[in-house]
Amino acid sequence: MSRRFTAGAVATVAALATVLVGPASSVGAAPTTSTEYTVVAEKGTSAAVAIAAIEKAGGTVVSRTDSVGMFQVRSDRADFASRVAAADALVGAARKQSIGRAPKIDRVEQENLLADAKSKGTTAAAGSDAAGMDPLDDKLWGLSMVRSDQARQVEPGDRGVTVGVLDTGLDASNPDLAANFDWSLSRNFAPDLTDVDGPCEVASCLDPVGTDDGGHGTHVAGTIGAAANGFGISGVAPNVTLVELKGGQDSGYFFLDPVVNSLVHAGDVGLDVVNMSFYVDPWLYNCTANPADSPEAQAEQQVIIEAMNRALNYAHDRGVTLVGALGNNHEDLGKPRTDFSSPDYGAPAYPRPIDNSTCWDLPAEGPHVIGVSALGPSGKKADFSNYGLEQISVSAPGGWFRDGYGTKSYRTDANMILSAYPLKVLQEEGSVDKNGNVVGAAKSFVFKECTKAGACGYYTYLQGTSMASPHAAGVASLIVSRFGVTDPAKGGLRMAPGQVEKQLYQTAAEHACPEPRLQSYTREGRSAEFDALCEGDEEFNGFYGHGIVDAYAAVTTPM
Repeated sequence: MSRRFTAGAVATVAALATVLVGPASSVGAAPTTSTEYTVVAEKGTSAAVAIAAIEKAGGTVVSRTDSVGMFQVRSDRADFASRVAAADALVGAARKQSIGRAPKIDRVEQENLLADAKSKGTTAAAGSDAAGMDPLDDKLWGLSMVRSDQARQVEPGDRGVTVGVLDTGLDASNPDLAANFDWSLSRNFAPDLTDVDGPCEVASCLDPVGTDDGGHGTHVAGTIGAAANGFGISGVAPNVTLVELKGGQDSGYFFLDPVVNSLVHAGDVGLDVVNMSFYVDPWLYNCTANPADSPEAQAEQQVIIEAMNRALNYAHDRGVTLVGALGNNHEDLGKPRTDFSSPDYGAPAYPRPIDNSTCWDLPAEGPHVIGVSALGPSGKKADFSNYGLEQISVSAPGGWFRDGYGTKSYRTDANMILSAYPLKVLQEEGSVDKNGNVVGAAKSFVFKECTKAGACGYYTYLQGTSMASPHAAGVASLIVSRFGVTDPAKGGLRMAPGQVEKQLYQTAAEHACPEPRLQSYTREGRSAEFDALCEGDEEFNGFYGHGIVDAYAAVTTPM
């Protein structure tokens, strides 16, 4: 996630999913005295009745998503949220709060940049030497682990299969992504927020489709479907169509409204697969009535739970296969620890004991989501990866900087996942100069490739369940490409999500729990908090789920 990436990525900046309503203010716009809210109507309530109740409570509807009964509202009443809570027609109101600070750093995804340079080795993890692969594919050990290099000889993906990248954006200027990018279906649902994203790049604060000022979405997209074109890298499904669903802020926050609207759009236009490498902020876990939370915080979480469940069901019911990162909090999601990180936006965080039966990490624990854990090149569960029998579905390469303890590959960049990354973000990080040249120490982890025509693409390493999820999403799209049927109404190929899920699970490479089952990561420098118990058998367990996704088996095994 992301945080500049997270739900599943382990990265520099945190991916924050927060509740927000309406477009952000333009540069220089006068501040408003009203407060913004997301309001969700009770099930079965008509839009007219809901709007009347909102207005009676003192709010003005700014925009609405009727498909899930969600409304963006402004109000200048201090008691608006409590008045909404008292209305029979409404679930509740979640307030958007601005605190004028930069997002926190997620130290998982870009752990290599934070490591002591003297401890970093230079030996690359084993990649693929298959004929016909792209120049940098020898660094993509993940493609070999999921047997994508073999699968493409049978099924490289079909243009009629659409994969939504619900993330921070997608840099369509990269030649590897431009070849497979769909401009007509792509949308930006997340206007820039100046308190976390910095000054808006355009007057409307709505970045153009085909851009990514965060980087996370571009990296995810490359793993799913970078073109096999003799340039740069290739993805798991190099011939499928990529669709940008910008539901994450440039800073890595993922707010409720953009995420819900992205999922509704995915369902409405008939996307086949959507990848979700994040969690919805500001709550790591959304609880129905956590006694540690204030009544207002409880109401906000109830809104998030209801809206996300409706949106996930809406997309699934319209044929979208949903794939999500399990998260980078190194915990068994069925036995959650006390949450010390929430809320991560709008107010200071405080300790929150988590009751597993009434709290959810969303979207990973939402309905119909295929949850993916992260593995290192050795096949071991990465120390940071969430796990557990309750939520895991499958496992996939997510990278693990500390893999290979006792060997030359230990603590090397190449243990992570290499994929596409925007030039602008690399320049902001100081890895690339104003002339587009990779500089200094970045030459070991940033790569530049240019076409004969002069178009250049950039690539870097990240790790996290955010990187594992797109491997699984890519395999899911290959399944639709191989076994889907033509949709006479919308064109392209379609396949029921339940069938995609079944084929993904039954063809995953089963992997037994390690011995001893209680895995310690102390020799890799982790505390006892990272100790992880693998429960289950070879057919299904808490580290690997049904197994490691296998692209070749998925497209060659009859259904």
